[in-house]
Amino acid sequence: MSWTDERIEKLTKMWEGGSTASQIAEELGGVSRNAVIGKAHRLGLKARPSPVKANDKPARAAAPKKPKPAPEAPSPRAAEPAAPPPERKPAPAAP
Repeated sequence: MSWTDERIEKLTKMWEGGSTASQIAEELGGVSRNAVIGKAHRLGLKARPSPVKANDKPARAAAPKKPKPAPEAPSPRAAEPAAPPPERKPAPAAP
């Protein structure tokens, strides 16, 4: 398959008319949907909004973030050094 002037003209008219890339590929025959998209891109045709996203609900605005509380002053116990772990005694030897 080659992109003749007639096929390019048909692609352009259908693209600007709002046909999907799949519909254009089917109408032209011998080309894939991706080939139609690639050719439209190379021709510089206007990009269109995705039909998948057209059914989505509008996004809600993000809730404002709550400010973090101010750091508290360290407690008096935090200033004390931690107690060392208790000493371990070796196990008695087996007879």
